[in-house]
Amino acid sequence: MTDWDKSKPILEIDKLSISFFTRGGEIPAVMDFSCTVMPGEAMGLVGESGCGKSTVALGVMQDLGVNGRITGGTIRFKGRDLNTMSAAELAKIRGSEIAMIYQEPMASLNPAMKIGRQLMEVPMIHQKMQATEARARARQLVADVRLPDPDRILDAYPHQLSGGQQQRIVIAMALMANPALLILDEPTTALDVTVEAGIVDLVKDLGRKYGTSMLFISHNLGLVMETCNRLCVMYSGEAVETGAIRDVFNRMRHPYTQALFRAIPLPSADKGSRPLRAIPGNFPLPHERPKGCNFGPRCDYFQQGLCDAQEIPMLGIAGDDRHGSRCLRVDQIDWDAAWSSDRERAATPIGEVVLKMDDLRKYYEVAASSLFSGGDPKVVKANETLSFDAREGETLAIVGESGCGKSTFAKVLMGLETATSGKIMLFDENVQSTPIQHRNTDTVSTLQMVFQNPFDTLNPSMTVGAQIVRALEIFKVGKTTSEREQRMLELLDLVKLPRAFATRMPRQLSGGQKQRVGIARAFAGDAKVVVADEPVSALDVSVQAAVTELLMDIQRKNGTTLLFISHDLSIVRYLSDRVMVMYLGHVVELGTTDQVFAPPYHPYTEALLSAVPVADTSVVKKRIVLEGDIPSAMNPPPGCPFQTRCRWKSEVPGNLCETEVPPMRNLAGGHQIKCHLADDILARMEPVFTIARNEAGEAAAGSSH
Repeated sequence: MTDWDKSKPILEIDKLSISFFTRGGEIPAVMDFSCTVMPGEAMGLVGESGCGKSTVALGVMQDLGVNGRITGGTIRFKGRDLNTMSAAELAKIRGSEIAMIYQEPMASLNPAMKIGRQLMEVPMIHQKMQATEARARARQLVADVRLPDPDRILDAYPHQLSGGQQQRIVIAMALMANPALLILDEPTTALDVTVEAGIVDLVKDLGRKYGTSMLFISHNLGLVMETCNRLCVMYSGEAVETGAIRDVFNRMRHPYTQALFRAIPLPSADKGSRPLRAIPGNFPLPHERPKGCNFGPRCDYFQQGLCDAQEIPMLGIAGDDRHGSRCLRVDQIDWDAAWSSDRERAATPIGEVVLKMDDLRKYYEVAASSLFSGGDPKVVKANETLSFDAREGETLAIVGESGCGKSTFAKVLMGLETATSGKIMLFDENVQSTPIQHRNTDTVSTLQMVFQNPFDTLNPSMTVGAQIVRALEIFKVGKTTSEREQRMLELLDLVKLPRAFATRMPRQLSGGQKQRVGIARAFAGDAKVVVADEPVSALDVSVQAAVTELLMDIQRKNGTTLLFISHDLSIVRYLSDRVMVMYLGHVVELGTTDQVFAPPYHPYTEALLSAVPVADTSVVKKRIVLEGDIPSAMNPPPGCPFQTRCRWKSEVPGNLCETEVPPMRNLAGGHQIKCHLADDILARMEPVFTIARNEAGEAAAGSSH
């Protein structure tokens, strides 16, 4: 990397406009977008899907495909305009001086080539480095991205690594040529929160070590706060607010930024008194953008004749470092007014036990294969001795990393798999060994599921109304077609979708609207127990808030028991009454939300909490990054399942953690922890989250939103 004057921007985007040209005409994706990244700075780009974040990144890479074109403005990298460079000049810069990390690591890796070879290619092509030197650099970077046993990794193929390991290799590959600018497009979306925490730390350390400037694209405000020192908020193709992280978080000056913060479950949110607030209305399509302010139709402070009368410029905010807002009413709004709900919401009364699991086990036998391993069949212990109950009107959250057995347990409960042993009582019926095709209609309609990906669960060739009516027919609801049609319309009302949507096809709906149809279908048979498997993880924050509030409303109305499977602990803290933490098939902690989110913790719960990105500058968080990946359920460690990654293991005398599975212990108030730690050590545990106080003893700014 050539030396560059530290006082001059590495990247300067000025009034950039990008359009895509289709048979239907020109679609403007980005308009009048400006942002500056100084040497060593990390700039976060945030906003909902479709706001143009990734298009800006592809514009910088000059990789807009056949029908994408830059229609205005300039992109200067180290003072040179990228738009005017030849293909040969761009090829020289890409990969060596500007590198990009994509959301899906396998898109950047060649499945037929060993990792070492793929890493060595970068400096050999861009810097004409010798093979031995390139291999040494590859080994150094594999160690830098904290992967164990670098030599083994260099000789492995991509499919032999976990998702988190693949993503680390892609980061190492991007850094091989020591680029001046690194663009990261949602690099941790598909990863577990604990792996994400490790990658965020890694990106920050590498930025410091190599002096790399970064453009970090994400929809997760907490993640941006932990990774970046500057922020640019985008809405519908434009930058609406930009500034230093603390200025924007503590003194936000655009209604859209404020609306984003009100839609995310910060520690101060409370489902009774301070519920999440979804942004009203929908994101405008590129050809339907309103006059004047793009956010106008959804804004609480919209003023006719002012906000829709002209193009809105970016205005500087006095007293802050390069802080700007695209809002004409910035001086007239009371930004410090805390948002309060129009009404207090009564908690759903918790009733009798409706679901009880006793000592449930689910093992899979994996056939031995002469081609790969040979020998005896192996057993995957997906669920080990699960015991818990759930009550009417209660939300029980089930949390843990991928591979901990959450979804397997849901499949057994739904009858898509049958248990190996143990008991599941649904009301007073024993259902653990009855597969779904043998369960009676009442049982099936009582117990329903809302899936993670709404796209996969709807029939693309049937209208929304027909799919809900089909569910009503299966559940034997209504005697005539007209009764079912009427009930279908009521279900659309229940999930707050316009009745006109009954005639729409799934492809005409957004992700959040599809998820609502999935919820309507789950409640078609008057479900009493609903298993929601990551129901909001694929949705934007605003849509996520709307769907979460919708589930809560339906629960209040119907007294539904909600089993909420998630790895997002912020949303779990906000909506659940009790939390069950799973690790490698075991329940390691179970208790009320307050018990699980305050010490004493199971060591794994403590690490999970510390990994959660929180978009609040007043929260101080203890940093615990877990080393290593979750062990395989086919070959679990002896003793405590968590002992290979536990930072408290040295506090237990002898090698008890390595030889014996800990018993489930009952602490005060029904709080259970599966751990060998002595009572006095558990009592010494400190909270993971604390609120920073200023000299006057008040919480730091940033928590009034």
